[in-house]
Amino acid sequence: MKNVHRRNKIKVLVVFAAFIFWWLIFATGCASRIHKAPEYKETIVFPPPPDPPRIQFLTKISNSIDVVGQRSGLMKYVFGEDRGKPIIKPYGIAIHDGVLYICDTILGGMEIIDLKKPDFRYFQPKGRAQLRKPINCDVDERGYLYVADADRKQVVIYDQNLKFVKALGNGKDSKPTDVKVYKNKIWVTDLVQHQVKVYSKTTYKLIFSFPVEAKPKTDPFLSAPTNLFVADGRVYVSDFGHFRIKIYNLEGEYQRYIGEYGRALGQFVRPKGIAVDKDLNLYVVDAGFETVQIFDKDGKLLMFFGGPYKGPGDMWLPAKIIIDYDNLKYFEKYVDPDFKLKYLIFVTNQYGPDKISVYGFIEPKTE
Repeated sequence: MKNVHRRNKIKVLVVFAAFIFWWLIFATGCASRIHKAPEYKETIVFPPPPDPPRIQFLTKISNSIDVVGQRSGLMKYVFGEDRGKPIIKPYGIAIHDGVLYICDTILGGMEIIDLKKPDFRYFQPKGRAQLRKPINCDVDERGYLYVADADRKQVVIYDQNLKFVKALGNGKDSKPTDVKVYKNKIWVTDLVQHQVKVYSKTTYKLIFSFPVEAKPKTDPFLSAPTNLFVADGRVYVSDFGHFRIKIYNLEGEYQRYIGEYGRALGQFVRPKGIAVDKDLNLYVVDAGFETVQIFDKDGKLLMFFGGPYKGPGDMWLPAKIIIDYDNLKYFEKYVDPDFKLKYLIFVTNQYGPDKISVYGFIEPKTE
């Protein structure tokens, strides 16, 4: 009888263990995590009322929980509290086909967020592909990733599967701070050489650099080029040393500048990330003001948003800004029902609780 009772007890334990095993297999899939949108007490818009709103703060991304959600109750019981993987100190950011690429200067690598799955992971390649201090990045239409690494002193290129392709530069006498792919060319700002270097996208050979023989303290000269953007035949360069955005044509010829040193609207203290929308409005991150200022194509100030961090929608040492028209569906749920989303604006914050602030350019719904 004891043997029979023991066998029955073993059978029950086996069945129970099998049940738990298969339940865990199912639960650790899509059903194990519940991703809820952050709830804010009120809609955060810029400019504030009574002015017509143009930009809405939508949400923030600071760790893996903001992407994939919290574990369910049983998962917490089995595996413990989920603290998530943090975004540590972000600087550059790019987005392509529903995937965010974030340069993390402390991680010595990148956070990669797949909004489609959703999924969050660290990218810390080794060997020839290793990153040391990734500052900025860009992704081309093929899904190739280009990373400006200040400590490695090169731009590192990966294919659509994140396999190492090439490193631009000799790794000795330069300091790349930003990279942009445009019209079969790779545009790179170099802090040490005080230039923008232009490489072939197919051969990876240096084609030319600019400005050429520009004298210090003159307008064409780049004192401290930190960020760039290329659009509509123009190269916009954020010159941190001259407190302005300098504009060149695609041949590297100087055209004009926007802004100057000062603390008034339209002026800059620490200009960093820049982006241009489809209407050729220029967005400039100022890490000193902790705001983003928006200028029209003629350099006229339109508005600003952000401000020193007091709560959601504000900024804390912001660095990079990008504009995206292709991935609205992942963030439309956060938009106030009275408005429709025109495009997305991502801003990285190096400190504070909101490491990636996601804004939307909005317009009223028409009946």
